Amino acid sequence: MNVDDKILQLDSLAERLEQHRQHGQTVVLCHGCFDLLHIGHIRHFRQARELGDILVVTVSPDEFVDKRPGGPAFDQSLRTEALASLGYVDYVAVNKWPTAVELLNALKPNFYVKGSEFKEIGSDYTGKIEEERRVAEELGTELFFTEDIVFSSSNLINRFFSGQPEEVREYLQLFRKRYSKDDILGLIDDMAGLKVLVIGDTILDDYHYAEGLGKSNKDPVLALKHQSNDLFAGGVLAVANHVASFAGEVTLFSVLGDRDRYEEFIRDSLNPKVTARFVTQPDSPTVLKRRFIDSGSLNKLLEIYHIGEATLAEEPDASLLAMVEEVIGDHDLVIAADFGHGAVSDAMVELLAAKAPYLAVNTQANAGNRGFHTISRYPHADFACLAEHEIRLDYRDMISPLRPMMEDVAKRLDAGRVVVTRGDKGTLVHGGKNAFVACPAFVAKSVDRVGAGDALFSVAALAACRGADEEQIGFIGNIVGSQAVTVIGNQKAVDKRSVEKTITTFMK
Repeated sequence: MNVDDKILQLDSLAERLEQHRQHGQTVVLCHGCFDLLHIGHIRHFRQARELGDILVVTVSPDEFVDKRPGGPAFDQSLRTEALASLGYVDYVAVNKWPTAVELLNALKPNFYVKGSEFKEIGSDYTGKIEEERRVAEELGTELFFTEDIVFSSSNLINRFFSGQPEEVREYLQLFRKRYSKDDILGLIDDMAGLKVLVIGDTILDDYHYAEGLGKSNKDPVLALKHQSNDLFAGGVLAVANHVASFAGEVTLFSVLGDRDRYEEFIRDSLNPKVTARFVTQPDSPTVLKRRFIDSGSLNKLLEIYHIGEATLAEEPDASLLAMVEEVIGDHDLVIAADFGHGAVSDAMVELLAAKAPYLAVNTQANAGNRGFHTISRYPHADFACLAEHEIRLDYRDMISPLRPMMEDVAKRLDAGRVVVTRGDKGTLVHGGKNAFVACPAFVAKSVDRVGAGDALFSVAALAACRGADEEQIGFIGNIVGSQAVTVIGNQKAVDKRSVEKTITTFMK
């Protein structure tokens, strides 16, 4: 059988396997990413082939290979071609689900074969192997573990084919000498015990995609042809969703307008673990930022703010203060996602600084507040996360070194950790035994930078609250940031399992 004839769609494969079973033949299934085919895989398949008559190998689809920023090193067409080239592999297919659970039900193999690294219970941090074990038992499929030399595709790719710059490879090599995979995954697991209060500005991100038609005949403006639009829950809503992916309990406080309120959409967009309480700003819409985007390049062409007064009215401010003060002591961490649109008043700043058990702050500089909203409005924070332009704005200084500014911020706020994000230059973290740690950005295919800093801030704050040192904060934060830039806006929250997969991959 030639290579192309071995590669089948799942439906066709299921029919073909049923024919083999009717002829009394035994079907063996191997499933995985198989991103870099190596001698360990070949011996694994050879042992599997000895168990039966027909060997089927399925691969995870590109969209679900989230071990590293940017997806697999080799796309699914190349991975299937490589596998089909092996003489003792009879059929190859691409799975269409994120796990092999549905695959087992569809193909019903006699044997399901995994490598010895999955043999120990708990060795798979995603929990997928246990689900697969359960389904295999229900189907009467025997789960078999091969025993032979074990290589890691991720380790080989990290060493020789990572696609990461030399700076990142050297950084990861040093990081792996100081920390183990379990050290970092342990921090992620510890986040589940946190009760987190999140407060800040609700922002709706309204994306309108359009095709450029050219200059208008009558006016000196660009004419666009509308194609589609998306509405995302951004601002503090996105922060709450990121936090809820990792923490145990999340309480959200924010402000909505008395018109164009979008409350039903907002509540539907929140993670079920988020308990949301809102006050109403009179004579104002819920903050909405409408962006017009070229559908081909995804470049943003124009942004329009739908926004009311930046100062929260006296009555909703008093209500919000009372609600927060009542429960602030019941939480381990308070995250102020302060976008400068009025949800966090001066009185609220004083309350948070005085009573938060651990306070993490980001003061975002944007077109609606630029020049009027910086970290200086906070008298205290335990953790501060700022973009480089935000800290430079606070100091009115475009060119001086960042480190003296960060030291001064830490001193003024009495902050144990200060993080400055620098886009494709990575992050700089101040505090603790090493004073300053620079973590390079991990290469990912950037789709949209909107919300990436908020994602990094959200999870880095959890790590800092759990006692992570500055190196661990930078590492975890940059992994989160590298995943956030791969989606449009705040389309979805950062996924905990994807972060754990990337950590595991980078630590091999």
